[in-house]
Amino acid sequence: MSKSSDNIILIGMPGVGKSTVGVVLAKVLGYSFIDSDLVIQEKTGRLLKDIIAEEGTEKFKEIENDVNKSLNTTKAIIATGGSAVYGQEAMEHFAKIGTIVYLELELNELSKRLGSLKKRGVVLKEGQTLKDLYNERTPLYEKYADIIVNEHHSTIQKTVNKIVEKLEEMKN
Repeated sequence: MSKSSDNIILIGMPGVGKSTVGVVLAKVLGYSFIDSDLVIQEKTGRLLKDIIAEEGTEKFKEIENDVNKSLNTTKAIIATGGSAVYGQEAMEHFAKIGTIVYLELELNELSKRLGSLKKRGVVLKEGQTLKDLYNERTPLYEKYADIIVNEHHSTIQKTVNKIVEKLEEMKN
């Protein structure tokens, strides 16, 4: 079997629905579900926003990279934090253990979905806007993605169906 049968790693901006889609996808495929943000919180005993506030964004990205590169699982859907793509070691690890799916959403639709970025524990540099973040991360998401699924006007179920279809196409 190809690596695509092992794990499916969901990447994308905060608010695209990686965790929500991940849970449904896991049920459809009979996989387990891992939310890497929750694993970080478990391992550190702190909320993401507290880690960022206390240690800064660079230290948070190091912690995130370390946690993500240590995830060893099979037949799991892994929903990553939006900043996971900054961790090169983690992304290389993910590429070895599964298929990376980029959940893509246009900026205007994304800004409608997102509330306060700070409350969500989003990694933002001082003075950085959502648009800046989007423009910085999009090339990284595209670089690492094996599959890109555009969620424009999509429901959770439609997105899950698109992912399953694209995984099937990869196998053939």
